[in-house]
Amino acid sequence: MSDDRRRQFGAYLARLRRDAHKSQRQLAAMLCAVSGTQSVTRNEVSRWERGERIPDSWLQFIAKVLGVPRGELERAAGYVRGESGGPPFGAAVVLAELIPPGDSLGSLGARSGRRVGREEVASLTARVHGFRLADDVLAGGDLMAPVFRELNAALRLYREGIHREAVGSALLSQIGELAQIAGWIASDAGQHAQAERAYRIGIEAARQANDGPLVANVAGSLAYQFSNTGQERAGVDLSRAALDEAGPDAPPKARALFFDRVAWAHTRAGEAQPAMQALGQAHDALTEADEGEAPAWAYWVSREELEVMDARVFTELHRPLRAVPLLTGALSRYDATHAREVALYRSWLAMALADANEPEQAAEEARRVVSVSADMTSDRIASRARVVLRRLQGFGEVPEVRDVLHDHGHLLSSA
Repeated sequence: MSDDRRRQFGAYLARLRRDAHKSQRQLAAMLCAVSGTQSVTRNEVSRWERGERIPDSWLQFIAKVLGVPRGELERAAGYVRGESGGPPFGAAVVLAELIPPGDSLGSLGARSGRRVGREEVASLTARVHGFRLADDVLAGGDLMAPVFRELNAALRLYREGIHREAVGSALLSQIGELAQIAGWIASDAGQHAQAERAYRIGIEAARQANDGPLVANVAGSLAYQFSNTGQERAGVDLSRAALDEAGPDAPPKARALFFDRVAWAHTRAGEAQPAMQALGQAHDALTEADEGEAPAWAYWVSREELEVMDARVFTELHRPLRAVPLLTGALSRYDATHAREVALYRSWLAMALADANEPEQAAEEARRVVSVSADMTSDRIASRARVVLRRLQGFGEVPEVRDVLHDHGHLLSSA
């Protein structure tokens, strides 16, 4: 049982207590009341929160008075005892554990570069937004090299340049946004380790800029990658920590995006009820949004985009009657310039049609997905094409499916 893990548990317990609006003395009194003993004092609670002791025998009572799942507390205690590998704690403790502060943005010492002013920041801002727009129409493999060149140049500008505090903070925000884009692009190209490094740089930059919503955006992007690469529990923990990091005062469009990522994380973890709840919270948040109040990185969040996420969640949860109409509507709105998004949506439509026992239509959509994936440097599309083909194997006696598998079944062996 390491000291670090005990301290993490203590910080976690203190956060739960503060979230319940209880003092240490109040918590001690409530524990005495529900347990029927008088053996817990404020000092004992303080020892727990400092990580000096783990309240194993009190976990059931702590869960009851603080209104948290007992299993969550027991999982956290098990982590302290070395019984589980992944950090189970919620909120800010998860973020600190999964994404520890780094030094990639530290000063080089004596700055020897040119003076950096607002003009340079404005120029970087324009280039960052240019990459956002480029990502709408180009695949990750096409953008990897230029976006990482830009990120490295921005890091050098911050670390070597001479600038006032306000300019430095603005630079950090743009580095955070650029790192999020670079991570997203690298993930699309299948370079997940490089994506994670970019995301961690972005989180550190946003932290130093004191931009909570941006921290949440970058951390949520990494959570999305975790969810899609076999780290479903970490995806849930980090997506929820990101939402908590942003706080209730984050712009409504940003909160809608963060709730959507929570919904996807729970979906990938096979947790239907919290996924559906988060979808509803995303729509509720968006109803509060006014034009012009969203950060630049949330420009694309809209009711239509939330419906796409709804459809993806419904597809993953095998609810095709709800998914098919939403995906069909989404596809009618997109033109050919958004080839990756169109192919992704068709892949979920194919899965939903297969679940609805419409293999002929599913085969038609699958053929379209595979056709696009052959010409696009997107690992995300290639992976989705394999998922769809694998799903269709259960309908091998249907002529349309048989033809698709005959023409493209070799892709399943190239994974």
